[in-house]
Amino acid sequence: MRTLSINTALLAVAVATLTAGAILAWADRLHVSHVLWVLGVLPVLGAVLYDIAHSLVRREAGIDILAAVAIIGAILLGEYLTASVIAVMFVSGQALESYAQARANREMSALLARAPRGAYRIEGDALVRIDLGEVRVGDRLLVRTGDAVAVDGVIGSPSATVDESILTGESVPVERHEGDALRSGVVNAGPPFEMQATETAEHSTFAGIARLVESARTSRSPAARLADRYALWFVPLSLGLALLAWFVSGDPVRALAVVVVATPCPLILAVPVALVSGMSNCAKRGILVKSGAALEGLAEAKVLYFDKTGTLTGGQARLVHIETNAGTDQAELLHLAASLDQVSAHVTAAAIVSAARERHLRLSLPTDVHEEPGAGLSGKIDGEPVMVGTYDFVCGALTVPGWSARFQSAVGDEGGSAVFVAKGGVVIGALHLADQIRTETPRALRMLRRVGIARMVMLTGDRHDVATAIGSAVGVDEIRAALDPEGKLQALAEVPAGTTSIMVGDGVNDAPALAAAGVGVAMGARGAAASSEAADIVLLVDRLDRLAEAVHLAKASRTIAMQSVALGMGLSFFAMAAAAAGYLAPVYGATLQEIIDVLAIANALRALRVAPLHISRQRLSAQESERLRGEHEQLVPILDRMSYLADQIMAMPYEDVVPALLQLDQTVADELLPHEKTDDADVYPKVAGLLGGDDPMASLSCTHREIFNLAHRLHRTVLTLPERKRDESTMREIQRILYSLDAIVRLHFAQEEELYLTLC
Repeated sequence: MRTLSINTALLAVAVATLTAGAILAWADRLHVSHVLWVLGVLPVLGAVLYDIAHSLVRREAGIDILAAVAIIGAILLGEYLTASVIAVMFVSGQALESYAQARANREMSALLARAPRGAYRIEGDALVRIDLGEVRVGDRLLVRTGDAVAVDGVIGSPSATVDESILTGESVPVERHEGDALRSGVVNAGPPFEMQATETAEHSTFAGIARLVESARTSRSPAARLADRYALWFVPLSLGLALLAWFVSGDPVRALAVVVVATPCPLILAVPVALVSGMSNCAKRGILVKSGAALEGLAEAKVLYFDKTGTLTGGQARLVHIETNAGTDQAELLHLAASLDQVSAHVTAAAIVSAARERHLRLSLPTDVHEEPGAGLSGKIDGEPVMVGTYDFVCGALTVPGWSARFQSAVGDEGGSAVFVAKGGVVIGALHLADQIRTETPRALRMLRRVGIARMVMLTGDRHDVATAIGSAVGVDEIRAALDPEGKLQALAEVPAGTTSIMVGDGVNDAPALAAAGVGVAMGARGAAASSEAADIVLLVDRLDRLAEAVHLAKASRTIAMQSVALGMGLSFFAMAAAAAGYLAPVYGATLQEIIDVLAIANALRALRVAPLHISRQRLSAQESERLRGEHEQLVPILDRMSYLADQIMAMPYEDVVPALLQLDQTVADELLPHEKTDDADVYPKVAGLLGGDDPMASLSCTHREIFNLAHRLHRTVLTLPERKRDESTMREIQRILYSLDAIVRLHFAQEEELYLTLC
């Protein structure tokens, strides 16, 4: 395809000569106007003939041939105005398409900007900054906090904390130890450390990724344009009918009339108009589609590949569970850990502090703090000695709690991070941090199946057990784990010929796969800029369900484009038949063809008005949705206390059980139940009005009734507890109620949040 600047120049010349010629024709200076129209057509005709020759060399053909025949036929017939109009329409369609395509052909500027530019080499007692190309195998390098590792190497310090998400997609920083291998591109998420180079920059991992991206982009064959596919049969049919009319009648004028009526403007302009309108509609929903070919591919795709971290999951570590010793309150444990972690720059510490702030815990100022890089912190909170960190750091010299082995196993199975907490020389609990499934992910996958995606495959650099846990939870069809960027490329290469695939990712490690897929989709709101550059489509809003909307809009736009072609070509065939039979002179045929073109283009513009794939055309304001979700966050500490009591009730001293249960029962009555009643009375009617239907909130209202029932049973049972004597059956009944109430409320919150998200 010609460049945007050339198409813009051709369009400017064609429009200028068409307009000037029309003015002169109105002033009865037809001869001069004819000259102007021909002069304006010739550059376009020359460009079209050049494109035809270039296509024939590659053994391709398309609408360019019919456009050339139509323009030449109109000139030979003396229909100079018709020739000028055809030229304007053709080159405007080309300009529209080249404009969109130019946005997809940017260089990998973001990836190159992300690449390390230099390194710090240790020379004796001095630290010298050198260019990347000067690094040699065996050099001792210092990696500062926040710097990317310049070349592949091995760690020379006792430990290092690195963020490997750029290569593996794993969101939680990992601890590496002396002698462990490091790959270039990973980021130092902890204190500075030493390393020894084992490769030069040219042969290191990050440079390999950059080469993979460029190779994938250049090797991918362009998708055939929709208009070209129609032209494969329309061109020979039109020319054949024109020759037949000439042969039967012996009048070449009839052949020219057929060619003029067969001007492929519905193909030339209606298809680009429909596709660009679809791209504009996508942009309104925060979906940047870089080309009409990408929109067509999205409409045809049946196979979808996902990266895990940052795509199906949130991409950031969050607090999942708090494990405590008997007698230790979960909120108190989190308070101690977050208070001490306030002074640490470690990303795990930031996640713990964030979790405490979400629960509105008031943090204390730590004193006498000492941080051991990559291991943990020790200090005093309100005068009490506290330790927070890894199992080895916290439990090394202390008595190991009985639950620690089970806890570490569970954390390992889910691919999370375990943070242990000790107070006064006693291990009192631990925190489980992990990347969590996005709120909208289950709904997004349901919507994708609804719009025609038949197969979903998860590709990830994570371990098999972690990938299986996430993939099984969201319901993908196939899981492929422990893949590097080249492994993802190999998976995409297995797509059968003729099948369009979609790849969704957000990291630099996904860029090669995004570039190689039939359609690459980047989570661009906070994903790596390189993945956004490599992708054909960028989701500017950090929500996966926007992809389903993109597929829906793409299918609708493509359908409208096909309808426009069918309408225009159908009417053209009737006009061609009339022209071939001698009932339509060329001059009238040109006028009729313009009417057909207007109808086809007007129909194509319907793509601007395609409704988004949404359960309701009305919206819940983002502020209202955030407020409702915020109310849930304020109630989470109640659920944490509920699950803690359920875990500890059989082991706690009975004199502690009764007050704790009475307090919990009162809190449920004062905070949780009023929230649910307000939802039922005020929020649900409003949401039901947005959704429409007879009773769209019926199932959630039923859940409210079950919550009220369980809360009533808890209240009744707690009030009948004997003051001094433990009844084992009653304790187990209360434990069952607590577990049931905790589970149903958490599930209910998740359902409500997903619903609120769909209405934003």
